[in-house]
Amino acid sequence: MEKIYVLDTNVLLHDPLAIYAFAEHKVVIPMTVLEELDVIKDRRDKDVSREARLAINIIDKMVGDASPKELQSGVPIKQANHAGDDVSDKTTEGSLAVFPDQKITHTDNVPFLNGNHDHANDNRIINVALSLQATNPRAAVCLVTKDINMRIKAKGSGLERVEDYRKDKVLDDVDLMSKGYIQFPNSFWSTVNNVRTESHGLHTIHLIEKSSMPTLYLNMFIIDDEDFVGFVVNIDKDFLYILDINKQSIMHQSFWGIKPRNLEQAMAFYLLRHDNSDLMIMTGPAGSGKTLLALAYGLQVTMEEKRFNKIIVARSTPPMAEDIGFLPGTEEEKMAPWLAAFDDNLEILHGADEHAFSSIDYVKQKANIQFKSLNFMRGRSFNNALIIIDEAQGLTQFQLKSIVTRVGSNSKIIVLGNLAQIDNKYINPLTSGLTYLVEKCKSFKYASVMHVNGIERSRLAEFAEENL
Repeated sequence: MEKIYVLDTNVLLHDPLAIYAFAEHKVVIPMTVLEELDVIKDRRDKDVSREARLAINIIDKMVGDASPKELQSGVPIKQANHAGDDVSDKTTEGSLAVFPDQKITHTDNVPFLNGNHDHANDNRIINVALSLQATNPRAAVCLVTKDINMRIKAKGSGLERVEDYRKDKVLDDVDLMSKGYIQFPNSFWSTVNNVRTESHGLHTIHLIEKSSMPTLYLNMFIIDDEDFVGFVVNIDKDFLYILDINKQSIMHQSFWGIKPRNLEQAMAFYLLRHDNSDLMIMTGPAGSGKTLLALAYGLQVTMEEKRFNKIIVARSTPPMAEDIGFLPGTEEEKMAPWLAAFDDNLEILHGADEHAFSSIDYVKQKANIQFKSLNFMRGRSFNNALIIIDEAQGLTQFQLKSIVTRVGSNSKIIVLGNLAQIDNKYINPLTSGLTYLVEKCKSFKYASVMHVNGIERSRLAEFAEENL
């Protein structure tokens, strides 16, 4: 059966390369979608406008010199190359067509939606799918949209097939996302049949057959109920090399006067200190100490150890594009309402000082802490810097990739986020850029992941996180 996919505007904004995901089928772009992209490409929101322009350019390259009749019937879809910015000469069996929905007329046998002013564009796109369903009875016509209410309206109007865009779905279940460690009940060694132990100076390395634990990656921890802590330091084609770490020593680490309160924090401390890690991803619920650990580490390595020249702090703030321009002051002063969490953590680190406010101002200046808007980070390159991205769960895969590519030489990036606090209506825990980054980087030898699970803010915060 032929499959015809009608794409909504939000699908192309969410993933400008979405057309390639349906390459073996027929893809239909309603004229209303092109009109919406044309309006959005000039918006002040730079991220959305850039994605709209990228989607338009991709459609233009596919269309090429096609005649109006060819465009309405469908032009071949050419596959994207690995860069994603151009197309190759290789074609698929699929096609791309533009549907002139302004020509749809009311017929008795098709339940078209009316042109309600508030929902005119959504209704016109739904009408395209209804029209194709009525005129192509042998084909499976499907509307693809990320708008939940639009999916309900389309089904209620008689459209047989309506789907969310799932190409960007990283996992089937967020519980499958890597936590940076594997915990074994009772003893880890009871699950191991063959092991070879070697001593390298003060370090003890256990060699375990790789085939016995295929889910382990570099820079992951192994813990059990009998206080064993192991760290995967190397993997070859046959063996896993696990460093035996004393639990008491890992619990006595310290950054800028801050010590871990639980084992997850202690493992995060260890990964932050790990010299072979250019990217550190910390996930976990509110109050687990992610921001405090990252900031304490930043002050330690910037002010005491002089490893970096500055600390770049940025945060995902969806309404910032419209609101930030109306606030007075410099970029840092404009960002202050959204980055108050870092000031709160600086107060924790220096609130007991005799002159607390003077100490905080001194630390900001001495550590060269710079607060940046994510909207103005694209196109820049940060060298000799520690970059902290907070609240990354609200970023798309495309946005987070554009930020990570800003990291220059002798720099490190720490990405923080809580998948339970996503405020982007087109993102869920399975499609978040944070989930995407964890799954793509978990096997990268210069990256590390840690899920900090304990709620250390207060007993009330712990109760609220678990019960409210």
